[in-house]
Parts: sequence; structure tokens; C-alpha cells
Amino acid sequence: MAPDDLDRIFTALAHPTRRRLLELLRETPGSTIADLARVVDLSGVGVLKHVRILEQAGLIHAQPEGRRRRLYFNVMPIQLVYDHWTDEYSRFWAGRVSDLKERLESRTQSPRSRRQRRA
Repeated sequence: MAPDDLDRIFTALAHPTRRRLLELLRETPGSTIADLARVVDLSGVGVLKHVRILEQAGLIHAQPEGRRRRLYFNVMPIQLVYDHWTDEYSRFWAGRVSDLKERLESRTQSPRSRRQRRA
């Protein structure tokens, strides 16, 4: 995932109003700008500004319907961010945990098996 994509997603999610809009779209897919404006108590223009930022980040998909647009929450960018971060850290920690396990197992061998190794 490109750094610019990550920046757009995190910027979009940084504002509480945009997070609220995503929650609303998750609960009521296909809402319009007017529907959202009524719930969040903003003007249509105010909601539209937030929606554009969410669209640029790929978090919202708009489907034209006459003069209106039905809006849908797209979870894929969030999933990609999650995968990007967890894959990177999982690889790092998997090796460390495996090494730790081997060391602990070698230290917890019974004294008898240690004597057998020395002999």
C-alpha cells in the first residue's frame, strides 16, 4: 500500500464527523447527502465536503440515481490498512516468539537430561 493511500485513509478517519458518516452508512447503506445531513445536523454542503474526502480515500462508493447519489461504505481500504500493518508486525514478532519459545524450552529441560547431555 502506497504511503499516499495510507495518508488519505488516516486523514479521512481523523475527523469525528467523517467517522460518524461512515457509521451511518454502515447502518443505513444507500443514504443520500440529504439523509446524512438531517442526522448529523450539518448543511448538505457541509456533508458533501466530508463525503468527498471519504470518497478520495476510497471509503465511500457513490452510485448515481437520477439527480441523487446513493452512498455506500467501502470497508476495503480499512482492511488493507489492517493487513498492511499486521502482516509487517506479524512477520517480525513470529520469529521473535519462536526464538523465545526455543530458549525457554531448552532452559526448562530436567536436570537429568542436562546431565545426560554432558556425559
